[in-house]
Amino acid sequence: MKAPDMFGSLLATGITALIGLQAMINIAVVTSSMPVTGMALPFFSYGGTSLIILLCAVGVLLNISRQSQKI
Repeated sequence: MKAPDMFGSLLATGITALIGLQAMINIAVVTSSMPVTGMALPFFSYGGTSLIILLCAVGVLLNISRQSQKI
């Protein structure tokens, strides 16, 4: 919400929604309220690609947060 521009704000919202949606789907699968989807748990996946992409996304999110503090 405090991003210096509209693009940063939308990007931060999208990254947060991506991680939140993955976590909510995984919680729904574990509680048997949704069929098994095969989606990886955020930050604890079997392969390394999902982990690398999520860590890069969090790095971008932290950079957006850091830019908003300078203004």
